[in-house]
Amino acid sequence: MVRIIIAPDSFKGSLSAIEVAKAMEKGVRHVFPDAEVVKVPIADGGEGTVDALVTATGGRIVRQTVTGPLGEPVEAYWGILGDGRTAVIEMAAASGLPLIPKERRDPRLTTTYGTGELIKAALEAGIRTLIIGIGGSATNDGGAGMARALGIRFLDAAGCELPDGGAALNRLARIDISGRDPRLDEAAILVACDVDNPLCGSRGASAVYGPQKGATPAIVAELDQALLHYAGIAQMATGRDIANRPGAGAAGGLGAGLLFFTNARLKPGVEIVLEAAQFSILVQHADLVITGEGATDFQTAHGKAPVGVARIAAASGVPVVCLSGGLGEGCEAVLAQGIDGLMSIVPRPMSLDDCIARAGELVETAAARLCRLVRVGMGKTLR
Repeated sequence: MVRIIIAPDSFKGSLSAIEVAKAMEKGVRHVFPDAEVVKVPIADGGEGTVDALVTATGGRIVRQTVTGPLGEPVEAYWGILGDGRTAVIEMAAASGLPLIPKERRDPRLTTTYGTGELIKAALEAGIRTLIIGIGGSATNDGGAGMARALGIRFLDAAGCELPDGGAALNRLARIDISGRDPRLDEAAILVACDVDNPLCGSRGASAVYGPQKGATPAIVAELDQALLHYAGIAQMATGRDIANRPGAGAAGGLGAGLLFFTNARLKPGVEIVLEAAQFSILVQHADLVITGEGATDFQTAHGKAPVGVARIAAASGVPVVCLSGGLGEGCEAVLAQGIDGLMSIVPRPMSLDDCIARAGELVETAAARLCRLVRVGMGKTLR
């Protein structure tokens, strides 16, 4: 019996990783109806990470009302993996940019408080291993809101608590960590982080990501100064020098906040997801791995999901083929990273809108086309 592992990323703008995996399986079964197919939808720590890991491990979704980025209630979610001992959280579910209409986006005011509430909910459920994806944020508060939800107080010169938002950090005089949730000391927190930006400066959170959250050049300067001031006081409170650590500037400085106030470790998102899904075990004794993504180009070789999949599969001697929505400049670079073959799902000239509308059908057809070639290589007769 043929054993095939299906491990795609999402096709952004058209299909989630789960939808891609289902379409691939349909295509496989057109050719190998009795194949053993294992679906492992992959994510990089951003949107879709909770669904991907919950699906891959047989876990469950927990729905929860939390404080949104503008202080208003939002319906968020987090996941418990199949082991019952690991939580997975997407900060974007509580503090993400899509939660705010464009006309209301102002990173001076937005907060990560809701992300802290999700962390607290996991701790209250008795979970002590947490995976936190920090992509897609609407915030620039250095993780202060998250920390406040976990018992840490941010005080001005008069001893009053600061309001939410990154701009208020310019008035920060002291951080009181005496009320910090003690369960954080028992928690192992892995942060899925694929950027290496420091907290401040020209490559910092405010300068690089602030404009897409609604910041003008003047607001960028204000927020950068606020985070620099905050970092100095947080270092005094915690004894940790974090501001220049790679990834501290991720998600408006949430990376820094997690490093300051928890025992978090930052790690590439794809590595975390593949480890949590136990991919290295699943791939053993497989005949083929099919991965995929919306567009494959030179950037894919620098640690994107298909390459993460391929590196693990290569260690077990399993061939990997990547089905892509489009093959761009430099896509051949992935062939040196463990991917054995590349195939576009687009069979003829088509508009982008048409490709997106028919993505599921195109993935299914491409997977079937690939498997027919595999069958030829196995010495089978084409029908």
